[in-house]
Order: sequence, then structure tokens, then C-alpha cells
Amino acid sequence: MNRIVRHIFVTALAMTLSSAAVFAQEYVSTPVEISKERVKIDGKICYSHIVLEKQTLYSISKAYGVSLEDIYRFNPTVKESGLKKNSIIIIPSPEALKEEPESGTPKNTRTAEKAETKKEQKSVTEKDAEKKQEMVQQEKEKKPVKEKAQRIHIAKWYEDLDVISEQYGVSVEEIMTANNLKGRKLTKRQKLIIPFPGETEASAPEESDMNTVAEAVQEESQIPVVETDTLEIPLPKTKVDVTLMLPLTTADGKSSRNNMDFYCGALLAVYDLAESGTDCNLNVYDIHRGESQTSVESLKNSDVIIGPVSSADLTQLFNTIGEQTLVVSPLDPRAEKLTVSHSSMVQIPTPQSAQYKDLVKWVEDDFSAGDRVVMITEKGARQSTVTTVMKEALDSSSLIYKTFSYSILEGRDVTRPLTELMGTEGKNRILVASESEAFVNDVIRNLNLLVYNNIDITIYAPSKIRGFETIEVENLHNTSMHVSLAYYIDYDNPKVKNFLLKYRALFNTEPNQFAFQGYDVADYFIRLCSKYGADWRNHIESQDKDMLQSSFRIRKERIGGYLNTGVRRIVYENGYSVKTIR
Repeated sequence: MNRIVRHIFVTALAMTLSSAAVFAQEYVSTPVEISKERVKIDGKICYSHIVLEKQTLYSISKAYGVSLEDIYRFNPTVKESGLKKNSIIIIPSPEALKEEPESGTPKNTRTAEKAETKKEQKSVTEKDAEKKQEMVQQEKEKKPVKEKAQRIHIAKWYEDLDVISEQYGVSVEEIMTANNLKGRKLTKRQKLIIPFPGETEASAPEESDMNTVAEAVQEESQIPVVETDTLEIPLPKTKVDVTLMLPLTTADGKSSRNNMDFYCGALLAVYDLAESGTDCNLNVYDIHRGESQTSVESLKNSDVIIGPVSSADLTQLFNTIGEQTLVVSPLDPRAEKLTVSHSSMVQIPTPQSAQYKDLVKWVEDDFSAGDRVVMITEKGARQSTVTTVMKEALDSSSLIYKTFSYSILEGRDVTRPLTELMGTEGKNRILVASESEAFVNDVIRNLNLLVYNNIDITIYAPSKIRGFETIEVENLHNTSMHVSLAYYIDYDNPKVKNFLLKYRALFNTEPNQFAFQGYDVADYFIRLCSKYGADWRNHIESQDKDMLQSSFRIRKERIGGYLNTGVRRIVYENGYSVKTIR
């Protein structure tokens, strides 16, 4: 381990951006496969496409049958920053494009045109009557109409006029006119009058209006601003010492992209916490640059250590510092085994066993009178963890269930015996206890045939099913697939949208799953340390929280350290929509 590099955020950010520039790549077109993952963005059905190495915007646009402008419209930063390996971009479906406004005609402009046309249709008599009524009302209130309550918006550092315009449903031009803006550039915490649609006149605001706003701003400035994407935990102004240990470079000196993305997400969390009043001293180690004896005391004095990633590096860390400081294992599911022997370790990636148990609990939560429960397993296959854990969970539950087992070679002959297992009154809840892609694909195909025969079926399956490329995505929606996941990002979530805006503004690129994880882990644990100080480990089990892509339900094991048991539940619904249940 190298010596501690103490960062203030601006310096760390500059280093990160510099690293991102150094490792930019030239891309050569490669084949693009249509993503089977569809999501709803603002009510529009879109594809969630993971960018692979050396894919280009041109090849992606051709594969999906969309234009480059279509991609830019749904991914604002891509036009300037280009693509990044493993980042997620949103590709509009043909249905989404049909719902889009005609090209060249902005939505706000068309709305204003319609309003103007409607306004012109009023007769002169009507206008005169309205004017008289307005004069009477002004005289009655003894003050100008313009002095009525105004909406005031405080611009955040990552917002621009387009974002604010969309938020309030008024045009950029109306906001600029109401505030006498000469250009589109905003400053951090700039106060803006937000007019109601159609109220802004062509003239600039009068001095009396600005005085009213100034008074409102002065009053508002006495109230602490609370961001909408913060945890619901009080944040006393205490300093938190956090150590981040990641292999930021590889053995051959190149940048480790995924770990750098995790680092960027953590930096953004530190920035947000500083805005909320939490002072964090972030110490960063690149563990691939050697070790220094002078760093051991600093490690022991940290409130929390995030990282390293691999089991080998974690073991070396515990051998160095002992069990004095809590160590968070942030990324590698295989590190779970270390929690048995280390009481101060917190394993964040949710183990697969917790996902399997949650599926059974989900069936139990949904179960109604008349329902049937069937667990399907693969005949002749070696007993797997998913089968063992599901059966134990079913046996421990209140559910009465049946087991159906067949081999993939029997796949075309099982429709009849499967039908005989199904009930006709309630819902048939099917647990698929396998992670074999070939077998699961065959099970989904057969159950989909039963659905077409008007048998009411709901399937509950492990998270790996989302990565199986041979399964038709239509079958997942037809069978109302229920999946328990360790990670899931709901892009309609306002907190996720805020994170995207900030990340794009800081790093000029799209965040991937590692960036989301870096933010979640840093934000959660720094807040715990801030609230409880040295005693925070005794309160961790009471601080369950749904983050941007992870759910934290951290529990102390009977022997050893702590495990995160949090899962996300999603349902594949009709119309290619995916609904987040939890």
C-alpha cells in the first residue's frame, strides 16, 4: 500500500478528469446486438443498451434503426463526450419515437403557439371585458397584479435553463424574460423567478418585482436547503475520516476503468455530503502502487474503510490492521466467505442465497386462497445452491407446494403433465429453481404455451435470467416474470435523474453501474459515521435504506461480520414495461 493521499474534492476531481482524458480510446465499429432489456423513460418504451468496447454511435444507431439525433435527444451528454465502455445509454423504441414531437418543433414552442392561437381567437369584446375585470380586481386589492406570489427557484450547480424549464413546464424564453437574463449561463444558487405558463410579458421585470424577489430570497436564505436526493438521516457537522482502497491502476500501469468509475461515484457522494454540511476527510489508496508502514496508523484511525475489492487484498488488509476498523467489501460477491472469519467486515454485494430466499418470501406475500405453488427443477442435474436454498425456504414457510422435475430432453413432452399440475381457480405461482440458461429457457417456453391456453401463471426466477440471451423477452412479459435482484436502477426515479445530471455535469460522461455503486456505498456509510460516530456499527442494523441501485439491509451474522441482505424486486408487465416493487 502506498502512502495516504489526502484529497480535497476539487483536487481529486481534477485528477479523475485528467485520468479519464488519458485513457480515451479510438473506437472501431463492431457488431451491435439489440438489447432485450426494455425500460420506460417518462412513459416511453426504450431499450437499455450497455455499450461494449469499440462500439460506435453509428453502428448502434443502424442496429436499432434510429438516427444519431434520436440517441442524442435521450442521452444529452453523449454528443459531446462520446461513448464509454460499460456505460448505459437509452435507445428509443419505434413506439417512443412516434410519441416524440415532430423534429424541428420543440414541445414548448408548439405549446406556446397553440396558446397564442387560442388567445387570438378571443373576440375584442371578451378582451375588453377581461381587461375591465382585471382593473376592478387590481383596484380592490390596492396593488399591481405583478406583485402576487412568485415562484422562486434556486439554481443548483448541475442545472441549466433547459432542465429548469422542463421541471416547471415553462419555456426557456419565458424564464429568461422574467429574470431579464441576457444569456443562458447560470451561477450556483442563482435565484430565478419562475413564471406561470403564459404569464410572462415581452417586457423585462420591473424594479419593484425584483425588490419583491430580493426580499423573498433574503427570507429563503435563512432556511437550510435540503436536496431531494439525500438520505433521511440527520447530518450533524462532524468530520468523518474515510479511507477508499481500490486498484485504480492495473499491474501494467493502465487505468482500471471500473474502479475509476466507482471512485468518481464516491467523489460525487462526498461533494453532495459537503453541500449538506458533513465534512469528510477522504483518504485514497491505489493498492497497486506498493505499501508504506506509515499508513497503518492512519488506516486504524479511519472511521470506515471502503475496499479493497478482491478477497486476497481484503485478507492482506485484515492481517495488517486487525479487526479494529470496520472494512466495507464493496464489489466482489466472492468475498462473502471472509465474513465468517472477520467480525469487522461488511459485505455489500447481496449473496445469491438472499435473493433465492426473497423469491420464496415474495410468493408467500402474494399468495391468496385458491393459488397453487410449484417449484420446477432440472432432473439429473447436480444439486445446486438455488435448489437447496429454495427448498429450505419453502419448507420453512407457510406455503404448501409441489415439485415438478424434468430433463431438457423431455422438454417437448411436459406440456400435458405441467397443465395437470395447474389450478383453474386461482393463480399458479411457479418458482424456477435453476440457473442453467438452456433449462430455464425451456421452462419459460413451456409455461408461455400454457399462458396462451388461458392458464393464469406468474413466474418467480433468479436474477441471472436477465442475462440469458436465448430467452425471448416477450415471454418474460407474457408470464409476468418476478425477479429478485441485488442491483437495479429505476431511471424514472427522481433521485436517479438528479444523480445523472450531476454526474454528467462533473465528468462529462454517462455513469455505469460501478459509478452508481460508488455513490451508494460512500453516501450510506459516511452518513452513518456522521450520525453515530465511533458507535455507528452498533446501529447499522436499524438503518435500512434504498439507495440509487442497491438496497441496504445489513445484518450481523451469528458468527463473523455483517452481510447485506437487501434485494430489489421487479416485475415484467405487459407493454414491455418493468415495474419496481421494492
